[in-house]
Amino acid sequence: MSRAIALIDGNSFYCSCERVFDGKLAGVPVIVLSNNDGCAIARTAEAKALGIKMGDPYFKIRDLCRAQGVRAFSSNYTLYGDMSARTNAVYRGFASAIEIYSIDESFLDLTDVHPDRRLELARDLRATVRAWTGIPTCVGIGATKTLAKLANHIAKSIAPLDGVCDLTDPEAYAHWLGRVHVGKVWGIGRASLAKLEAMGVDTVADLRDLDPRPVRKAMTVVGERIIHELRGVSCLPLGLMPAQRKGCAVTRSFGSRVEDYASLEQAVSAHATRLGEKLRREGLGTDHVTVFFHTSEHNRDHPQRSVSTVVTLPEASNDTLVLIKAALHGVAKTWRPQGDPPWRYSKAGIITVDLVPLVASQRALIGQLDREHGAALMAALDACNTRFGRGAVVPARAGLERARAGWSTKFEMRTPRYTTRLDELPVAHA
Repeated sequence: MSRAIALIDGNSFYCSCERVFDGKLAGVPVIVLSNNDGCAIARTAEAKALGIKMGDPYFKIRDLCRAQGVRAFSSNYTLYGDMSARTNAVYRGFASAIEIYSIDESFLDLTDVHPDRRLELARDLRATVRAWTGIPTCVGIGATKTLAKLANHIAKSIAPLDGVCDLTDPEAYAHWLGRVHVGKVWGIGRASLAKLEAMGVDTVADLRDLDPRPVRKAMTVVGERIIHELRGVSCLPLGLMPAQRKGCAVTRSFGSRVEDYASLEQAVSAHATRLGEKLRREGLGTDHVTVFFHTSEHNRDHPQRSVSTVVTLPEASNDTLVLIKAALHGVAKTWRPQGDPPWRYSKAGIITVDLVPLVASQRALIGQLDREHGAALMAALDACNTRFGRGAVVPARAGLERARAGWSTKFEMRTPRYTTRLDELPVAHA
């Protein structure tokens, strides 16, 4: 039986999650904003029709939103992550293997589904996801990941297809590849598009029919791989097991400008706490961290400063207290006394690369850390935060929620986290 990969994704996923819990938003233009309510990162079709573009700063479109009745929401990542998990739970009932590609996209292996039943199954999948989670989706099916991505684009763009396109069907494959612009192919960016247009390529079929050798020369092996994928030769297998994380970053823009040393210390300590949580979840450790903080380039009327430093640990660790100590050392190394006017810092973060499995990492000969005691303490810390919610127990250096109000990221228009917080459950009145 011929290979078949399906790509299913949520339509305007963040906005759709907001609509699930507020029926009044149906048919209303909706946008979701980035951290600190900075710019539009998700838009419904109604919002796109008003000319709102991805990345538009909210302060520039605020008047338009008010005039046109656009509902704007702060990002509610806790809700979106849980809704993503719910949709993927539905997908697992329809496919033998699944790769979660992003928060709103997943690849499904439909090879064991008879070709005559694939469209029917895709429609059933869409209907089930909508009924069980409330999220509208589109499904694209192809012999490879690249073709599945292309089919998904076609399913979204062509209304009569009703959200489903199957490019494993020879007639559909021949019909659509000659009608879709090459710029819609997964992996073709602006630079690659310019090179292909110089070769006389206009449609996807034009690219598929090119000799791979000159394409490889112009676009590296990536271009050659795209051609083979468009011809139905799979070069990108399903990633059934997530690859080991190689790096991790916890960075945030401040809700308001930070000028004092104590607030900066607290913010970086909070980021180090979050970094430790992420590393422990995957059993990884790091032996060095990069600490940075900087002012905003948009505040040119104030002094500008951007600094970073690398702090090395004696051995790999994911202990929050060890990471906080290293982070604070980094802040102390790079802090400078304020002048007049002062530096007004807008963002800080902690970054690490070259992560290793902690159990297999080299121990230090000198300055060895007490991993056994630290692991027991971190297990207790994680258990409390799992049971009572993230942030229930934190190191004092990271500050309590009230103390963080001066610098923490703002979500002034965030809806309740309906599915993960008991105190934010929706209330029905009879």
